[in-house]
Amino acid sequence: MYTPEGFAPKHVAPAMLPSGALAFAFRESRLLVGGTEAAPTIPESSALTEWGIEASRHYLGELNGTACLAMLLADDAPEPEGWRYAGLRSLFFRLPDALLAIAARAFQVVEWDRTHRYCGRCGTPTREKTAERAKECPACGYVAYPRVTPAMMVLVTRGSELLLARSPRFPAGTYSALAGFVEAGETIEDCVRREVREEVGIEVGDIRYFASQSWAFPHSLMIAYNAEYAGGELKLDEAEIAEARWFPWNAVPNLPPSISISRRLIDATVARLARDAARPC
Repeated sequence: MYTPEGFAPKHVAPAMLPSGALAFAFRESRLLVGGTEAAPTIPESSALTEWGIEASRHYLGELNGTACLAMLLADDAPEPEGWRYAGLRSLFFRLPDALLAIAARAFQVVEWDRTHRYCGRCGTPTREKTAERAKECPACGYVAYPRVTPAMMVLVTRGSELLLARSPRFPAGTYSALAGFVEAGETIEDCVRREVREEVGIEVGDIRYFASQSWAFPHSLMIAYNAEYAGGELKLDEAEIAEARWFPWNAVPNLPPSISISRRLIDATVARLARDAARPC
């Protein structure tokens, strides 16, 4: 996900919320949407008031002048007639990209709200700070910010070949780049080398940053790299990797959807290798 054009992030709501404010309202991990399956819509916050649905509210900012709120509903919140609760993944390519990006941001905020109702140090109920998006313990002063978990993604190349792998969770025949979470004390580059070694048994070098993407499942920051093969034979961690293979740049298998940074990373690398192959010797 990304910060959409025309979106101005803020955490302090105006004194009077303008009419037409959008409510990105979650019951557990599912977003309240209307419309059709092919064209879902986001409710206005005033509609939730009319329906008598109570929620904790967090101001997100404005999208082209329209206020946006993240709302955490009770686990037993009703489903208004004509509306439904949908998982974010089911809204890919259906909800407009800008609204999907804000919904992903909202989910991370409400998940933080849900999991930080009590101080992790002393167990006292927390309160929201007014000057920043944070929860503060009134007893011991501990402050908790919305959690962001860094994770690396890396596409390893060997000449004109790409190393693609399939997680046991993936659909049959679908492959992607390698990925893993950063551990305490690591740099991202340390994580790249360790995860590649642990998951597929090879060494890499020439690690180069590609791009990053917020990924709200539930609160990751994906940081993508290219790297070059530096030695070793493929030896898979079967708990993490169902299959890994070297693919020629012009014969890649099924890939993740274009909304993911993994697809952008693979597409950009294939395009580069194609240009290299087209150059005269």
